[in-house]
Amino acid sequence: MELKITQVDAFTDQPFAGNPAAVCVTDQPLEDNLMQAIAAEMNLSETAFLHPLQDSPADGYSLRWFTPTTEVDLCGHATLASAHTLWSEGHLPAEKPAKFKTKSGWLGAKQQKDWIELDFPVQPVEITQYVMPQLIKSLCCGGNIRVVAKNDVNYLIEVFSEQVLQNLRPDFVEMSKLPVQGVIVTAKADSAAYDFVSRYFAPAVGVNEDPVTGSAHTSLAPYWQEKLGKSTMTARQISARGGVVRVTCETSGRIAIGGQAVTVLKGNLVI
Repeated sequence: MELKITQVDAFTDQPFAGNPAAVCVTDQPLEDNLMQAIAAEMNLSETAFLHPLQDSPADGYSLRWFTPTTEVDLCGHATLASAHTLWSEGHLPAEKPAKFKTKSGWLGAKQQKDWIELDFPVQPVEITQYVMPQLIKSLCCGGNIRVVAKNDVNYLIEVFSEQVLQNLRPDFVEMSKLPVQGVIVTAKADSAAYDFVSRYFAPAVGVNEDPVTGSAHTSLAPYWQEKLGKSTMTARQISARGGVVRVTCETSGRIAIGGQAVTVLKGNLVI
């Protein structure tokens, strides 16, 4: 058996930047163990698997995301890569929005010139008074923490400056023991071109540092909206590859996440 697979760099307009994701579109669902094995083989932060619902793309697509070690409930860059693949490879007409049924409910995507806008649920965080010593130890940043907040998925840490964020060298072994999927670390941007910057670490699910994390911005957007008094913002994730994310906090409680994407690889998996 052969399966077509596409690799897309998301949240960038240039190849070899942003966050790479593999996308596999099939007519029928694959077995869970096969999807996990493919994700491990691709060895990217996420591999997305799609198949049309009720045999018709008009009804939307089932979408699931796997890291090399586990399935996750929400992923932004692999959703962006999936929508890009559906349009660029002719599964959907360019003017038709994409609809995805996922473990986090229905998600949407639409094209806006050279950008793709995702419709995601908000994942707000609450400031916590108790800070686990293990979290402080894993961040290796001394007393440079301004705020610690949390939800059921991630910690969100605001540090005092972009320079502190850039210099972080976390202890991933220690961080993987935390009772969350990952740790978002953020700061106000130095550059006037961006409102805030961030990095995302998720060693517990096999991703030490994710290059650009759309789902993290479902927490970052409402956090910075409150601090900056702005509903629409431009952010940069300052990983080694880097990427740009546009966010808008909608009055409906949803988050519009904008990004660009480029295809860098097409091939067949021989199984």
